[in-house]
Amino acid sequence: MSRLRWKLLQAAAGSCIPPREELGAPPGAGSGSPPLRRADLPAPGRGLGSARPRRAARRSAPVRQCRGRGDRAQRFRLSASFFLLLAMAAPRDAEIRKDVQNYYGQVLKKSADLQTSACVTAARLVPKHIREALTNVHEEVALRYYGCGLVIPECLENCWILDLGSGSGRDCYVLSQLVGETGHVTGIDMTENQVEVAKKYIEYHMEKYGFQTPNVTFLHGYIENLEETGIKNESYDIVISNCVINLVPDKQAVLQEAYRVLKILSPHSFLCYLGLMSSLTLFGLILLFQHGGELYFSDVYASLELPEEIRTHRILWGECLGGALYWKDLAILAQKIGFCTPRLVTANLITVQNEELERVIGDCRFVSATFRLFKLPKTGPAERCQVTYNGGIIGHEKELIFDANFTFKEGEVVEVDEETAAILKNSRFAHNFLIRPVGEKLPARSGCSALESKVLFGTISSVASDLTWMFYALLCTFIVCQHLFRSLKMYQKVSPMIKNHGQPNSCLL
Repeated sequence: MSRLRWKLLQAAAGSCIPPREELGAPPGAGSGSPPLRRADLPAPGRGLGSARPRRAARRSAPVRQCRGRGDRAQRFRLSASFFLLLAMAAPRDAEIRKDVQNYYGQVLKKSADLQTSACVTAARLVPKHIREALTNVHEEVALRYYGCGLVIPECLENCWILDLGSGSGRDCYVLSQLVGETGHVTGIDMTENQVEVAKKYIEYHMEKYGFQTPNVTFLHGYIENLEETGIKNESYDIVISNCVINLVPDKQAVLQEAYRVLKILSPHSFLCYLGLMSSLTLFGLILLFQHGGELYFSDVYASLELPEEIRTHRILWGECLGGALYWKDLAILAQKIGFCTPRLVTANLITVQNEELERVIGDCRFVSATFRLFKLPKTGPAERCQVTYNGGIIGHEKELIFDANFTFKEGEVVEVDEETAAILKNSRFAHNFLIRPVGEKLPARSGCSALESKVLFGTISSVASDLTWMFYALLCTFIVCQHLFRSLKMYQKVSPMIKNHGQPNSCLL
């Protein structure tokens, strides 16, 4: 993406959005302190071996012991304070959860009841197939929608998607149409009234889409504890969330759960499991179609650490402002959990239409922003690459706006950093790009223009990828048939013994 577009995003979002070099840059670039040098270390003592330093050391030993006891006492007091804070935090979290449930279950009846623009999706250009999917959503479901962004990523066919805080189910129903009948969408929300509204229209939407069996499920539960609802490890391709994570006090737990349920295996890791597949063929077939997962979510961020007055304000919590994360903390949490660097997609400044709330907020500014976080397999050191988009994604045939830094146009060669190259290689986008290390030259073809050459090699790459998948599928089929053949031969040997069971043995007559 050009620097001009990034500057426009910063202007729209104010100080909440970091410089271009901080977000979307490769890990380690523009962040962190310089390495510690030998000159920065304190000079070690000479230790000349005289008697005076040794006597001084002996005299100071009891003093060090006393300080040690004092340190232990201080650590005990700190531990006691920590557990006291935990005991106080649990009721506070339960109170916040109850207030949010009441606000979205009883107070708000439609989007017009909101007092800020935090939970209102800003107008933007939307691809045609998404506009058509939005028009198919039932009116009551659409009226009770309180999202702050468009959490519909690209390349969704056959994907399994989990929506954290699905509400009335608007995003789930849009996605269920886009993933197709072989895909699946699961929505989870803690407000029973919202879940009931979502479940009410499952049959309506499936009939409208022409699906024989429902491909959408709604669960009542808490997004910071997905295990309680039975959601298993590495079971989803994509996790989305639309202006909900800010409503949860423990945001690290939410991100940790999202990381847990996302898939991580790359299609290229298939060969590593080939030996295992010989005994567990079906398990191997499941592994074959896994790839690095993605958390694609919109949420509210604050320009500074929120004061107590904002964090304890009930209406601001319900309006998604009281629990907003300080924007710098997102990158810290993502790195701690194991995600790649957060990649900004869009950002919009939030306005408040209530004078009383404006006085409480003061100088703090809020922005609704959409980020994408990828969960990738731990591989060796990555390298900068040149990538060429082949235009194969529905709704983005000519151009793919991947994030605020990178826009890929069909047939155009773009140089990307190490992390972006790793994401494109190990995610569901892999078969849509021709990826090669920087400096590797493409063979020239006589009679072809440069653009035609790029498109040609992008097509060849796509075909090669498809042939690779066909080879893997045939290999799996061969292994299955081999097991069936062995089972059949064993049955033929055992069958006569089963038939003669209980009859007198002729050899003994």
